[in-house]
Amino acid sequence: MRCHYCDREASFVPEKGGVRVGLCDVHFREQFEYLADADALASLRQELDMDRPE
Repeated sequence: MRCHYCDREASFVPEKGGVRVGLCDVHFREQFEYLADADALASLRQELDMDRPE
């Protein structure tokens, strides 16, 4: 799979609800930093913890 933002090979391919988005290393880091800065990371962490089997 290719990166959603550029034509590089995707190294990370998150999926939710059947939708997959490829991200190369550079764009993965950019998106991760954006989420951390936007306080969305805490919300995402909570969502992922809720889906984790115990």
